[in-house]
Amino acid sequence: MMRTHTCGQLRLSDDKKKVTLCGWNHSRRDHGGVIFIDLRDRYGLTQVVFDPSSNKKVHGEAEHLRREDIVLVKGTVRPRGPTLENPKLATGQIEIIAEDISIIAKSDTPPIEIDDFKDASEEMRMKYRYLDLRRPKMQRNLMMRCKVVNAARAHLLDNDFIELETPLLIKSTPEGARDYVVPSRVHPGKFYALPQSPQLYKQIFMIAGFDRYFQVAKCLRDEDLRADRQPEHTQIDIEMSFVEPEDIYHMLEGMIQRVFRDTINTEIKAPFPHISFDDAMDKYGCDKPDIRYDLHLRDVSDIMKKSSFGVFNSVISNGGVVKCVIPETDLSRKQIDELEAYAQGFGAKGLAWMKVTDKGLESSIVKFFTPELQKELLHALGAKVGSTILFVADKKKNANEILNRLRQKLAKDLKLYDPKEFKFCWIVDFPLFEWNEQENKWDTMHHLFCKPKTEHIKFLRSDPGKVKASLYDLVVNGVELCSGSIRISDPVLQEEIMDIIGYKKEDAHKRFGFLLEAYRYAGPPHGGVGVGLDRLTAMVLGYEDIREVIAFPKTKSAECLMDGCPSELQDKEMKELHLKMDLPKVKKD
Repeated sequence: MMRTHTCGQLRLSDDKKKVTLCGWNHSRRDHGGVIFIDLRDRYGLTQVVFDPSSNKKVHGEAEHLRREDIVLVKGTVRPRGPTLENPKLATGQIEIIAEDISIIAKSDTPPIEIDDFKDASEEMRMKYRYLDLRRPKMQRNLMMRCKVVNAARAHLLDNDFIELETPLLIKSTPEGARDYVVPSRVHPGKFYALPQSPQLYKQIFMIAGFDRYFQVAKCLRDEDLRADRQPEHTQIDIEMSFVEPEDIYHMLEGMIQRVFRDTINTEIKAPFPHISFDDAMDKYGCDKPDIRYDLHLRDVSDIMKKSSFGVFNSVISNGGVVKCVIPETDLSRKQIDELEAYAQGFGAKGLAWMKVTDKGLESSIVKFFTPELQKELLHALGAKVGSTILFVADKKKNANEILNRLRQKLAKDLKLYDPKEFKFCWIVDFPLFEWNEQENKWDTMHHLFCKPKTEHIKFLRSDPGKVKASLYDLVVNGVELCSGSIRISDPVLQEEIMDIIGYKKEDAHKRFGFLLEAYRYAGPPHGGVGVGLDRLTAMVLGYEDIREVIAFPKTKSAECLMDGCPSELQDKEMKELHLKMDLPKVKKD
């Protein structure tokens, strides 16, 4: 090895030791002719001293060092002295008095600061990602990702799981988002797809008898991006045979506990509470609720329809609802106006409100409610004096979405939760189907391999919207961490689900024939989950943007500014792949 120690390793106990360090010149300071540099590697920083009275030649070479030059330094460890120690550094009690230096590589002036305290713009960070990744914070993030993976892997291996791999070049099968496709050179006109998940292949593993499987899998989906979504992401993919949902809950809870204990020394309480999909939508307005705070949604339609307030009456008579949230604070009119503008950004037509005072309700709309109706409302809501009731009147789906957004904003603005707390819950009993109004047909809410609850199979043809599935999501602090289900292992039932969503038998066998064929030879009942590794790591570190824990992420427009992809192919490559461009014509002004 070129070095004897790393830049984060030496301590007072190493006093007078001869050492060799390698790293990047993080900073250079000249104090009255004595030069100090902070030498950096992924383990930390060590201060190196170049004193002309000790070694004039070495000092002279240090005068020409620039930021980010890579150097090899030989020298002797010595204490800094009590008044010169840096308590912020693990190596802050010592320094190296340099006796020799070799410049391994010279650096141009970096276009961004290699510093945790000076964030560059997103564009510059993505373009010069190799420099951004030198920052101690980013290196800590990726090292944490490694710890998360290893903790999860250790838990699964301890529980008799087998780590297996599934292919990246597969048959295109619809799974919710658009596929990324790869043209075949040797089979003109045919394409591979990149997997949105290993869904079908892990089910094949179960049929093959590998009853406990996992892998750290790349998943690729051509979909619109946001802070917690990338075109390629990584999931810890898990499947188990001969299980009920409770077995999967228990296994996942143990894995989550292991991850948080091994990475940030935090104990997570289990078992996690279960909330039905219907209850989550009614109480929180979404299927991934943040349960660190209450602030539940309340449906007051039955009371409001008794009032003479035309806005509410019109919505209710047209099949809509009136729902509210009740922050326990006396919001000012300015705050209410800001909340109304915020709600309108998500489609709200307005935001009605009432304040709860010791004299009763106060608002410009109170005149439309009789004293008896006001008392009924207060009794039903149990609203405390000093609270503000915020109402949204709309179709149920819209009202839930708007109030869900308001609930989150209020909780953040009013500091209703501890940002360092982790509250997990399982969302269960999802509908198997949802109605596609654009295509006038039923679609599966998650994917078409989720098993309907046994007691609901009788509704498959007569009332698909009534069918619940053995389907579950794990949510933490309002973020969906994983999704899974008990799978359909009966090929007849699987074909029926396919038929309901529009795949006729011939088409179903063309797309999924290999799976249906495999089930002819007896597949065990099985189920599993896919845990978002990027989201889990971001959650452990306290980030909302998963790009902070991905080495080479894409921008929001699905581009990599560092390598320039996606990029065009050369004519020769297009010809080899039997492809021709047919780009839409750009209209001229």
